[in-house]
Amino acid sequence: MSNRHSALDMALLFGLWLVWGYSWIASKLGLSYASALQMAEYRLSLALLTLGGLLLWRRSAWQLPPLWPTLCLGLTQTTGFTLFSTLALLEAGTGKVTILCYTMPFWTLLLARLFLGEKLRPLQWWAVLLAFAGLVCVLTPWQAWPSWRGDLLALAAGFCWALSAIIAKRLRQKHRVETLGLTFWQLLFGLLPLYLLSLFWSQPAVDWQPEFLVILLFNGCLAAGLGWLVWLHLLSRLAAGAAGLNTLAIPAVALLFAWWQLGDVPTLAECIGMALIATALALLATMSYWGERPPLAA
Repeated sequence: MSNRHSALDMALLFGLWLVWGYSWIASKLGLSYASALQMAEYRLSLALLTLGGLLLWRRSAWQLPPLWPTLCLGLTQTTGFTLFSTLALLEAGTGKVTILCYTMPFWTLLLARLFLGEKLRPLQWWAVLLAFAGLVCVLTPWQAWPSWRGDLLALAAGFCWALSAIIAKRLRQKHRVETLGLTFWQLLFGLLPLYLLSLFWSQPAVDWQPEFLVILLFNGCLAAGLGWLVWLHLLSRLAAGAAGLNTLAIPAVALLFAWWQLGDVPTLAECIGMALIATALALLATMSYWGERPPLAA
């Protein structure tokens, strides 16, 4: 890879960190104009249209991947993760929700041990223990139940994301699938239950302000749609370690933006917990950089 292309790829990666990190703040702001379910529906609909446009532009095949794994992938990665993470933003601070959602690599390690028979290396066990200690600090189990609600929703989102990673890995082990096409179909399958849910869950009227339209375009087209295209490009060009740093950089960016724009100031216990989780993520990223990759590269 030439130095010019390498510099461009790193610039794209840095831009992706900013876009995906800020998308959490945009989602939080969007909840002032629409419900969590409406936000999820509109954002994913725009992402679906964007990915469909990318498939047409790249003249990719529209062939449906294996039905049941793709359906399960959509229910976990799209329906579960998006709905739980958006609901969590209603209940808790953006920075904390982001960190808790990004506990996904640790759930993946445990699920891979359970369902794929992959053994955890000693450093991975240390990372899991650090993350667990961080969770105890962030969840503050000595507090009353209502303060846990947003935290548990964020953890549920991270768990759904991890479960989807296991499903995707097993799917790729058994079938040859095109990533962009798989993303489009699982997004379609995951979006349908959200629209069905809206038939039975009464929703308030959407406040269609220009700011809300900008948020939807940013989150749907740029972060979810074009962001995927950039990510697929980078995965084919960057070293595994550089790509793996995604799990560390994005919550860090979200934390900084949440503090700067939303005034989210975590408590001392939350700061300690988030620092422990970030340290555990850094440990996994370092292992990936040195070629000792965890069971999942998200």
